[in-house]
This record gives sequence, C-alpha cells and structure tokens, in this order.
Amino acid sequence: MMDLARESPSAPHWPQRHYEDLFAATDTRNQPQRFAWVVEASVIEGRYERKSIGNNAVRVLGSLVAHKVDSEWELENIVVAAAERRKGLGSQLLKVFIAHVRAAHGISIFLEARESNHNAVALYKKFGFENAGVRKKYYANPSEDAVLYRLNLR
Repeated sequence: MMDLARESPSAPHWPQRHYEDLFAATDTRNQPQRFAWVVEASVIEGRYERKSIGNNAVRVLGSLVAHKVDSEWELENIVVAAAERRKGLGSQLLKVFIAHVRAAHGISIFLEARESNHNAVALYKKFGFENAGVRKKYYANPSEDAVLYRLNLR
C-alpha cells in the first residue's frame, strides 16, 4: 500500500508502521474501529489480472482506509494506482464503503482533501459529499489548505 501512496502525490504519505498497524491484530475495545479495503491483482506473464492466483506476485491496484468514531466515519485515505485511474475503481471503493457505513447505521462520513486534488473532489461530490469547511495550511510539502467534506446519511 505504501508503493501505491507514493505513486499519488496527493495521497497521505504515512510511515510504514502506520500501514502495518492497519493489519495487526490488536485489542480494539478502547480504540476506534478501523477498516482497510484493498483491491489486488496477480501478475501473470507480465500482465495484471484482478484476482489472486496461487503464489503469483500481487500488486495493489487501490485501497481505502477509514475508521469509525461513535456513529460517524472518517475516510482517511483512498488511492488508486496510476495505471488504474479513470476506470471506476475509486468509485467502486467509495460505493462499497458508503454501503458498509449505511449497513452499520452510520450517520455520516467525513474527510479532508487537498484543495488542489480536483479528481478526488469531483469523486466526493459525485457521491453527494458537501463542503464542510477548511483547515488552513493543513498539508505540508507543499503547504496547502485541506477542504473538509461531509456526507450525511440520515
């Protein structure tokens, strides 16, 4: 997942440990529920297929990371491999996530995005997210505002 994030300048560049912790078995009684959806492809004779087969090398095509706090959910990270963009994978990930939140009786989803990340903003607006504010100079390298978005599910 780190390689995938490195491909996308607008994705959060979390340290390796952060990604490892997503999949570590931990005591979650006093922590928010965390979820990661990953779309993988096997490498077969130099081409990618959208399934895992045996011991073939696997490449992550896309991922979504979110966590639950009470009845709200924060979408922390959604990223799609450069070669897979504009094919609907981001929409599929977001659609599955929203369905999951609805099934879990979540009342809303919130997130922040780089002001310059026009593709992400277009995706969120397509699914009904609304502008909920700005965090000035939230991002570094380069310094940039974060635009907050919220999707109310009730």
